[in-house]
Amino acid sequence: MLGLVVGPILLRLYFLHGGSQKWLSSWLQMAGFPILIIPLTIFYSRRDRSLLSTDFFASRKLLFYAALIGFVYGIVNFMVCYGLSYIPVSTWSLLVTTQLVFTSLVSFVWVKQKFTPYTMNAIVVIIMGCVLLGIRRAGDRLPGVTNSQYLLGFFLTIGAASVLGFIMVSTQVAYAKANVQAMTYPIVLQFQVCVALFATISCTIGGLINGDFSAIQREASEFDLGAKAYYVVLVSNMVVWQLMFIGRMGIIYCSSSLFAGVMSATFLPVSQIAAVITFHESFTAEKGMALALTLWGFTSYFYGSYKKIKKQTS
Repeated sequence: MLGLVVGPILLRLYFLHGGSQKWLSSWLQMAGFPILIIPLTIFYSRRDRSLLSTDFFASRKLLFYAALIGFVYGIVNFMVCYGLSYIPVSTWSLLVTTQLVFTSLVSFVWVKQKFTPYTMNAIVVIIMGCVLLGIRRAGDRLPGVTNSQYLLGFFLTIGAASVLGFIMVSTQVAYAKANVQAMTYPIVLQFQVCVALFATISCTIGGLINGDFSAIQREASEFDLGAKAYYVVLVSNMVVWQLMFIGRMGIIYCSSSLFAGVMSATFLPVSQIAAVITFHESFTAEKGMALALTLWGFTSYFYGSYKKIKKQTS
């Protein structure tokens, strides 16, 4: 989950020092997928030769689901970047924790995930934290950001979190529907490559229409930290976000989409603290209360999960 901490900071660094292309920054989050070819090649060279090649490669059905999820991911990445361009990373991190709420709701409706009083409590207090940030937004705006831009970033971030919750459950369902073959980690890697490929295509289309790629050279020359630092930030974004996405896919494969949501939400407060240290963002009383409510929600969810596992074991 390194990407959950470092990824938002790298994106904010891009916008803070002169970057302004939303589709380009969205493209960066998925365009690093070729690095996954390295572990796939290693897995293929070490595969069991007695098995058929169809046992190693993902089925067409699974890759079709991955393509659909990838196109939606491209839109989500754009919403994430748009939000980060107008709101502080510390606020963004708190808002993204709502993906746990949406993941829980979609899991309840789609995969019949049962709710407990602890889960309901976690959902309610996390929503309360977001409402608190939305009401007291005046002292949280970045320099040069208008009230309407802040609200746009605020609601786009929540919208991205909601669609992300749907995507995480969709991934779990896609794994389950691939019952014609056993799910292995090499197949998970192929699934992520396909998701990232089609998300990259989605962002490439948006970037070409908006002219984002033609602005790279101009942005590099005007970047506050210099042209070399500009390209380092771009490449670092590609690598860090890709590591985060494959880690999330692996958690869904090993456990469930809901647990992946919990893990993501658990690391976001670390991102908030890192943003306060790195960018010297203000840590207002409202953010402190929202963070406390978020931690309360995590604790409630984890305790409920612990009791459920203990009951099942006994």
